[in-house]
Amino acid sequence: MQQLRVRNHYVPELYLKQWEHEGRVPTYRLLVPHDSFPLWERLPLKSIAFRRHLYTALIGQEETDEIERWLDREFESPAKEAIYRVINEQRLTPDHWRHLVRFAIAQDVRTPARLKEFLVRQNKTLKPLMDKTLAQTVNDLERSLAEKRTIQVNEIDGAGKLPLKITIEKPPSGSWKVQAEATIGRGMWLWNIKHLLTSTLKRIPRQRWTVLHAPAGVSWPTSDNPLIRLNYQDPNNYNFGGGWGVTNTDILLPLSPKHLLHTSIGKRSWMRGTVLETGMAHLLRKIIIQHSDRYVFSLDPCDVDIIQPRLVCAETYKQETEAWESWHKNQCEAEAELR
Repeated sequence: MQQLRVRNHYVPELYLKQWEHEGRVPTYRLLVPHDSFPLWERLPLKSIAFRRHLYTALIGQEETDEIERWLDREFESPAKEAIYRVINEQRLTPDHWRHLVRFAIAQDVRTPARLKEFLVRQNKTLKPLMDKTLAQTVNDLERSLAEKRTIQVNEIDGAGKLPLKITIEKPPSGSWKVQAEATIGRGMWLWNIKHLLTSTLKRIPRQRWTVLHAPAGVSWPTSDNPLIRLNYQDPNNYNFGGGWGVTNTDILLPLSPKHLLHTSIGKRSWMRGTVLETGMAHLLRKIIIQHSDRYVFSLDPCDVDIIQPRLVCAETYKQETEAWESWHKNQCEAEAELR
């Protein structure tokens, strides 16, 4: 049997190694417990950008790392050669570009930053959506029975892996009763990742992608939230609310301290291999740093702490550390309650 992968690197090591120097990656933390904590640390690849059991799923009573292995097999490993060719200024075939784009899309949905966004969104929208859907389901059941039609059951692809329990009852008298219980957490997030990277991936419009080069004196950093969907108006007016199907959204992913993957939805990007002018390069560097969640990785640390000052708070640091330490146990217990 294969050993369960519990150290889940949400930013792959094969990607982050481009920022490695003498076996270490210069790392800046955005949350620290005290002022004396070093501004920068030089850490080994294996010890950064991972969370234990981030992608562990429960099937019955068994723990599985199928999502971790699937991400590696379908998105990480196929992109390895393409990233190597970009960094070594070699020609890319259409397949190489396809693997790069798939890698970029996967990187957009698999980080703790995206997990937090997902949980906030689901806590706001899931209950109203379930109430509406269940009400419609009851109406459809009763209409089908009144008209003596066969009741159609439409299955959601992969719904069996959702932390969702549905109960349908028909009392001797009265209306049908349909009840749904769901756990908003890891199981639902992993289902969403799989859904987005299968069915939704197919609907993303074809785009011409390019690799932009940093000018002399500028180095691209990256972060624990490296894929950027930028809604850009001007240097003082931009946000990270762009979308894959939204016209004029700029998609950015640093591939090395020199190379930056880019496309602009609905319009042409720069020519491939363009060396950006210094002012634009510094702006994009700033944007990459601002998009970080908890870590920035950079071979040039000169202005990172100015662009994105760290939060020094012992209580917040403690709460976040304890939350991740209990993450797996809490998620398993919450899903078990639905069984």
